[in-house]
Amino acid sequence: MANIKFGTDGWRALIAKDYTVDNVARVSIAVSNWLNKNYDNPSVVLGHDCRFGGKLFSETVAKVLTKFNIKVRMSEGFVSTPMVSLGVLQTSSNLGIVITASHNPPTYNGYKLKADFGGPLLPDHVSEVEELIPDENNIDLDEINFSTLINNGSVEIIDLENMYCDHVKSNFDLDLINNSKLNFAYDAMYGAGMNVVERLLPNIKTLHCEDNPGFKGIAPEPIYKNLVEFSELMKSNEGLSCGFATDGDADRIGLFSSDGSFVDSHHAILLLIHYLVKYKGLKGKVVTAFSCTDRIKVMCEHYNLDQETVKIGFKHIAGKMVSEDVLLGGEESGGIATKGHIPERDGIWMGLILFEFMAKSGKTIEELIDEIYEIVGAFSFERVDLHLTNELKNKVIENCRNNVYTSFGDYKILRTEKIDGFKYFFENDAWLLIRPSGTEPVLRTYAESSSSEKAFDILNTVKSVIES
Repeated sequence: MANIKFGTDGWRALIAKDYTVDNVARVSIAVSNWLNKNYDNPSVVLGHDCRFGGKLFSETVAKVLTKFNIKVRMSEGFVSTPMVSLGVLQTSSNLGIVITASHNPPTYNGYKLKADFGGPLLPDHVSEVEELIPDENNIDLDEINFSTLINNGSVEIIDLENMYCDHVKSNFDLDLINNSKLNFAYDAMYGAGMNVVERLLPNIKTLHCEDNPGFKGIAPEPIYKNLVEFSELMKSNEGLSCGFATDGDADRIGLFSSDGSFVDSHHAILLLIHYLVKYKGLKGKVVTAFSCTDRIKVMCEHYNLDQETVKIGFKHIAGKMVSEDVLLGGEESGGIATKGHIPERDGIWMGLILFEFMAKSGKTIEELIDEIYEIVGAFSFERVDLHLTNELKNKVIENCRNNVYTSFGDYKILRTEKIDGFKYFFENDAWLLIRPSGTEPVLRTYAESSSSEKAFDILNTVKSVIES
């Protein structure tokens, strides 16, 4: 029996080891019981991304839900996570389920839960579902015919992609973007954004927009080391103005400038705040995860916006977006949401906002970054994932908890924050964050300084101290 726990964003597990039909059914039994306990005649929107087994696992979920008399609205093909979240809201359903492991390596699959407001199910409710997971699956799935469920109306096939495209068209001036003199590029990373971006931006230059459930062996996480091919495409195609990539379920963004340089999420968040406030006249609170740059606080002070830092995991941001007037919620990992859309990360939506920013202002992404540097100062951010033994990883975390570290090499710790992980502040606005991954067996280290070289020097120094 696998002990199933939901991490920062859903349950993730290795396919065929712990991620099996029976274990997916166990989670779905818990979801069914939770729904029937909290809603009358509940309904669910169900979708899967491009990973191996998506259709099989989705049909497994549908079979279990209908066994408990829950109405299922299901996409026929692959969809992004934001499409499911939007679908929940627009069909007035009670829950969304996405079969996806998001940015994890291709050997993983997962199970995300979306609330009736169109964003991640809040932590307390996720815990309630967890507690209802039975020790074993007692439903004979083979005796349930999926085609019969469609024929008798228990499962309704809906077009979530069309629904999403219509929503985009009503919120963006796509003609302005498509008819501008700017040339854009997009890397789907073989993920669920591949069809919709080509529909919305027919002139865009694309990469990895074909079916490959193994993602060519590269984890579909939109960070530079996984996007070298896209960076080279940007460099070698003269005339490309900007490009973006999305992860496996298209809720995260990775941004690139015209010369193929990676623009991290901290810069993307600052660009979005700058555009929404200065150019569009919007206001509201900014809520960001603990791993984000403190330059966001500087930007918010500049524009007289409230700012709050929360634990890592978008579910912590979503709760604020539902209950408060939030302009933007963002994470270091590329998950960003803005006012006027669903309270959900959406890499495609953010890419469209930034393309619109460029088209309306007539400025390059580099010129727009210079605008934000005038407000917050120039900076660079880098991240390194350390694959350590569990013994060493636990030892490092214990040292952090017990304040063993007073410096890392020449970097003297001036103060420490422990909202979610361990954030150490040094001179000249530099900082380091050490945090164990919530979904993978790695120790994440993040650093910010005035240049990329200095940020990497912090990370290399920390690695040496940890491994010594």
